[in-house]
Amino acid sequence: MGLLNTESEESLASSVKIAPSILSADFARLGEQVCEAAEGGADWIHVDVMDGHFVPNLTFGPPVIKAIRGVTDLMFDVHLMIERPDLSIAQYVAAGADLITVHVETCPHLHRTLQQIREAGLKTGVTLNPATPVSALEPVIGEVDLVLVMSVNPGWGGQSYIPYSTKKISDIRARLDAIGSEAEIEVDGGVNESTLREVLDAGATVLVMGSAIFNDKASVADNLAKYKGIIDKQT
Repeated sequence: MGLLNTESEESLASSVKIAPSILSADFARLGEQVCEAAEGGADWIHVDVMDGHFVPNLTFGPPVIKAIRGVTDLMFDVHLMIERPDLSIAQYVAAGADLITVHVETCPHLHRTLQQIREAGLKTGVTLNPATPVSALEPVIGEVDLVLVMSVNPGWGGQSYIPYSTKKISDIRARLDAIGSEAEIEVDGGVNESTLREVLDAGATVLVMGSAIFNDKASVADNLAKYKGIIDKQT
């Protein structure tokens, strides 16, 4: 299993976090870019695992996660966009995941899958696609460490933020507050300078940022510093 930093281990909900998505990194120098993100002040590393079935793309698997696990102690936030994730949880645990997030839409036995992750000693997350209602969380909302709101249709980086996502974030925040949960709300898709304020105001605490961090306009460190500065002014 990967190494949790002290802050993450004590509380997942201590501050707004930036989780750069390596889906937008330069795959030819992936380890180097993960190091750049870690040294530049990233809080977590977000790993989008896609199987080409549940979503129309094929990305990383356990061997890639294991390879980059050795370059940083940051929390590995592994988002499984795959069918039947329960069949491969153990592989992602062994590869170095710290938090595993699964989709409501792919887990017919969601309680069991979350229990499997928890029993392996990892943090648990559950994801909603854009068209999946917040009510789908009700059976498990008190049992998770993180709720991930997909603010784009999953499968590709660089998409535009779906405006309805803001209401979903605020609805989830209200439901978590009502039960006294400290679970994180993570938002993935189209989070950038133009959408950051409304996402934070709605109650998000973890921001998955891909092309906003990994691009040819500025260094990874400069992009992280830019967004951390914006967050500091708005929180």
